Amino acid sequence: MKTNQQFKNAALDALRGKWGKAVLVTLLYIIISGIAVGPSTYESLKVQEFMEQNASSMYQVAALAQNPEYLAMAQQANGASGLFTLFYILIIAPLTVGYANAMRRVLVFDDGEILANTLHLGFHNYWHKVWGMLWMNILIALWSLLLIIPGIIKSLSYAMTPYILEENPELTASEAIHRSRLMMHGHKFDLFWLYLSFLGWAILCLFTLGIGYFWLMPYIQTSEAAFYEEVKADYALNGGLD
Repeated sequence: MKTNQQFKNAALDALRGKWGKAVLVTLLYIIISGIAVGPSTYESLKVQEFMEQNASSMYQVAALAQNPEYLAMAQQANGASGLFTLFYILIIAPLTVGYANAMRRVLVFDDGEILANTLHLGFHNYWHKVWGMLWMNILIALWSLLLIIPGIIKSLSYAMTPYILEENPELTASEAIHRSRLMMHGHKFDLFWLYLSFLGWAILCLFTLGIGYFWLMPYIQTSEAAFYEEVKADYALNGGLD
């Protein structure tokens, strides 16, 4: 298994001369995600603020169930949350697949058409990717109900699914997730350690008012793509691929 620094060096080499395009696509990805999550977060904060101002005891919290103003606000919050969920499933999830695979193409094929690839690779074979990401997130959520740690472990186990959905369209969603689990057998901590190695950069980005994340995200994503290439090769070497 390669070292974290080797994955990161491969990412930096691949991104050389392409940072502008990578940052632009990352910015657009964050804006689209923000548009989706913004209304839901705003409505939820309104409900929380109303509760803090009007309910200081369990009795008062129970009484809010009869308050028309509270019920209207809660209904709006639930509606916004439902719209966000739908937007995530139909738009953000395939965009996530597209973004991951666009950065992989930068790494593997030196393909700098990051925006075009994000859109094409995300929305080509659309329902296959929507269902694959939805099923992956459902499984992670179900495991997370057991406690946080099982959810984290399964997130790492299924982390290669976006790449597999694109590279292997013949696989069903369940088969793609299963292949990710097999690829990540014995490598989950390796990926966790790779993510953790970016912690220092993430902290430094806070001092740039978050602007540094536009550079950090493609750096992380391309490093993850390098990790995928490594575990895929290891999986094939052990007879996992025909």
